Amino acid sequence: METILVVIHLFLAIGLIGLILIQHGKGADMGAAFGSGASATVFGSSGAGNFLSRTTGILAALFFATSLTLAYFAMQTGQEDSLMQDGAVPIMPEQLVNPADEELPLAPETMMPQNNSSDIPTIPN
Repeated sequence: METILVVIHLFLAIGLIGLILIQHGKGADMGAAFGSGASATVFGSSGAGNFLSRTTGILAALFFATSLTLAYFAMQTGQEDSLMQDGAVPIMPEQLVNPADEELPLAPETMMPQNNSSDIPTIPN
């Protein structure tokens, strides 16, 4: 459901961008008033504004509705429960282990060569 809604939301956004770019601004009407070629468009001299404005308004309302619906779905998924919230068991003090009481394995000591014939150069004093 969410994937379909995201695809519809994407198409609405692309449609809104396209319709807004097609529309002309307020200053473009002045050229049409003096007989410019812009008045002979596909929708006629006055029909383009109404059709494009209404279509943009409808697409904007649908875009707003899909945005709210997607926000609702995102709110419903929320954060997943962590393992520490539900399964946490309190540890009693008698269950704690003192590291000094246990036998820890010792790391074997490394022997450094005593002779001076190593590959490491010595620094004279």
